[in-house]
Amino acid sequence: MTRKYKPVDPSRLKTYSATRREHKATVASLAGLPKPGATTNELLRSFPDYLGARSFRAVVDAIVAARNADRPVAVAFGAHVIKVGCSPILIDLIQRGIVKAIACNGACAIHDVELAMLGATSEEVADTIRDGSFGMVAETLEFFDAASRRAAKDSIGLGAAIGATLIERKAPNLGRSIFAAAAQSGIPACVHVAIGTDTVHVSAGADGAAIGAASMHDFRLICDVVSDLGAAKGSSVGGVWLNIGSAVVLPEVFLKAVSVARNLGANLDTMTTANFDMLRHYRPHQNVVQRPVTAGRGFDIIGHHEIMLPLLRQAIIEQLGDQP
Repeated sequence: MTRKYKPVDPSRLKTYSATRREHKATVASLAGLPKPGATTNELLRSFPDYLGARSFRAVVDAIVAARNADRPVAVAFGAHVIKVGCSPILIDLIQRGIVKAIACNGACAIHDVELAMLGATSEEVADTIRDGSFGMVAETLEFFDAASRRAAKDSIGLGAAIGATLIERKAPNLGRSIFAAAAQSGIPACVHVAIGTDTVHVSAGADGAAIGAASMHDFRLICDVVSDLGAAKGSSVGGVWLNIGSAVVLPEVFLKAVSVARNLGANLDTMTTANFDMLRHYRPHQNVVQRPVTAGRGFDIIGHHEIMLPLLRQAIIEQLGDQP
């Protein structure tokens, strides 16, 4: 039998006082209005205390705390970070002793080297793929052939070989190279190569065994970095892992490195992680922000690298008391 519906009687509703309710939005959390000439941190502290602004401040605080507690901050990044002009930001954070290790894919290394050697990078693929000239730059191919041979000869990682080769060749724009900065500062620079994904793999001189061995060296090196992201004895402050603009390779590398580190006895419960990207992707969210860390210690920061990274650097150095 079909039920006959009629309007409900609202006089029967049960109500309660607002004093009994928990609230997610309060006057105390509203945006402030900093005056013209405010510092970056004054601006940052004026942001509404919600969602992305709260997460961004938490990441800045974690990095500053890690630096003050002598815990490492490691940055994993994709090639877009370099292609939108953010190399000087990472270089500066390395030179200030804030970033203690870097990890990237092969494309990052190519763009870094080309900026250092040629002063320019990133071709228009839609044009060059049609005539078969895509990825066929002789200088770039030769450089990476030489760097992989150097890695094999010296039993070092690919990142270290790239940095050393740039320095040895006195690259015209050496000061713009993340790998040169890492080599000069003596910190790990790890390149995680997927054979066939980088233009330099088309070279007749490309040695797969040398490239693979050098990249394996870098994977084992980054495992040691990750194992050091826990707190020092007697402290509750851990290190920080930032994944910036890598949707697949670096989140997967990080997940395996975390497993290796914990398998070998590392306690990473105080580690903080953050993913910076323009979109929220599955692997960074799961493999960086969620699975590896204690609840509340992983953060997703959504925004353009060319906006978020300058803001991040400025907030960090101001909070540390360093001059820009």
